[in-house]
Parts: sequence; C-alpha cells; structure tokens
Amino acid sequence: MNRILIMGPPGSGKGTQAERIAAHHGIPAISTGDIFRSNISDATPLGDTARGYLERGDYVPDSVTIAMVRDRLGQADCRSGFVLDGFPRTLAQIGALDDILAGARRALRAVLALDVDVEELTARLLRRAASQGRGDDTEDLIRRRQELYRDETAPLLAEYERRDLLTRVDGTGSADEVTERVFAALGI
Repeated sequence: MNRILIMGPPGSGKGTQAERIAAHHGIPAISTGDIFRSNISDATPLGDTARGYLERGDYVPDSVTIAMVRDRLGQADCRSGFVLDGFPRTLAQIGALDDILAGARRALRAVLALDVDVEELTARLLRRAASQGRGDDTEDLIRRRQELYRDETAPLLAEYERRDLLTRVDGTGSADEVTERVFAALGI
C-alpha cells in the first residue's frame, strides 16, 4: 500500500510531484488547496468559510480541514493508497491523520519534504500568479504563507523524522529533475 505524505512550503512543487507519484502508482493525489479552491468556486459553505482565511493568507481551521480530509480518505479510490498534499499542517492535524489511518488499519509509508530556498519559492509563486491569474498569490500573501509554513508547519517535520518516516529532497531545478530525485528517494 502506498500512503505518502508530501510536505514543503507553498511553491515547492508539492502538487506537481504528488501528481507524478500518484500517476506512477495509480492512486489519487489529494490536495487540500485544490479542494478549498473548488469549494470557493462552487460557493459551498466550506468554500465560504475557507475564503476569508485564504484571502488573509491564514490556514483554514483544523476542524474544517480535518473533516474534509477524513471524508476524502474514506472514499473507495483511497483503499490502494494516496498521496496527500497540504495536510497535515498542525500538530492537531498530525493526531487527526494518525486517528484516521488507525481507524482504517493503515499507516503512512513515507513523508517526503521538498526543500527550496525562500527567494526561489517567492519567484515561482509570482510567476504562477501572473500565468494563472491567481489573486491569492500576491507577494505579501506569498511571504505571509512562507512565514506560516516556517513557524507552524516546518516543525512537524521533526515529528515525522522521529518516527523515521521523513525523507528530504532538494526541490530546486526543473520538475523533471525533482521527480528523478523524488522517485530515487522513494525507491520507485
């Protein structure tokens, strides 16, 4: 079973690498960011709640995010595994993910961390904002998200390292170069 968590700051290439790992294994790539954006676009209650937090560059509350992830991981296409991108981001979310997986008698296989310099990340996200017209990627919000990642999410890596699940990969370079390093690190 392939249950893989991919972590890294915004702009590190998590989504691209999650999709490539998922395609290789024939499992879903699950991105909380994509789920939030879809709900915002569809004007769902979750989307309305998430919108305010995302517009400020803050994280959506744990209760909303955990419920969404619990539901998604319970779907049939996740039985053979998944690549989770954007969750967990807090210690409470690590505990919730542990509970979700334990309830299904599953465990994570690996936690992959993509490391990229903050200036490179900012430049990537500004290019993405220009090419995709994403209003949530202003320079101020990009820098705010980098601070949030550093302060709140990066420390979670220590927990996964303690559990001997963490593998760090240099996320600098072309997507193909990073994929080669990711696949080598995962042994695929």
